[in-house]
Amino acid sequence: MRHFIEELDDLQKELLAMAGLVELAVHESVKSLVERSSSRAQQVLVNEARINQMEIQIDEMATRLLATQQPMARDLRFLTAAIKINNDLERMGDLAVNIVERALSLIEQPPIHPAVDIPRMAELAERMVHDSLDSFVRRDAELARNVLLSDDAVDDLRDDIYQELIRFMQAEPEAIPRAIDLLFVARNLERIADHATNIAEDVLFLVQGVDVRHHAEERR
Repeated sequence: MRHFIEELDDLQKELLAMAGLVELAVHESVKSLVERSSSRAQQVLVNEARINQMEIQIDEMATRLLATQQPMARDLRFLTAAIKINNDLERMGDLAVNIVERALSLIEQPPIHPAVDIPRMAELAERMVHDSLDSFVRRDAELARNVLLSDDAVDDLRDDIYQELIRFMQAEPEAIPRAIDLLFVARNLERIADHATNIAEDVLFLVQGVDVRHHAEERR
């Protein structure tokens, strides 16, 4: 039993190490856009391979423990949550790369200045990612529920950005390709927030044994 507990602890440590890389990737991807920094962008691309490698390693660890230890109750919920969180983290890493690809395109072109608050949207999405992972570490159901509630604010900002960029494209058709790049950045940030929401839902399942997916009315 002690050996199994140590392996569960090792799994969580690996998951959190991967989470740290993903948080950094999300942060640096937006910084590369805002600061028009190709060096920041390149660092995100370099780290992608490490994130992908860690995803495979964590998946193998969790799957082996499921197959060989036949865990019950809370341990089973932990391993199930770990597998799902691992997938969400890998997807967030991919989305950070998507943002970087748009940033590298925009860096090569004259800047545009529509009144869009992508940095604010990125700040909210990053906070959701951080809090969802913190709730996992602390097994904090209340913090996880707060992450679920934060998703609406990100969606509202996405809608505002979309509307402002559409008006901008109508006024300056020659800037449409650059504005579309920003639309995709906003979309990728929204999806990062969605994955943070998934992690928070997994934490609630882990801590309380409840499945809140598709039941928004129960998030209150």
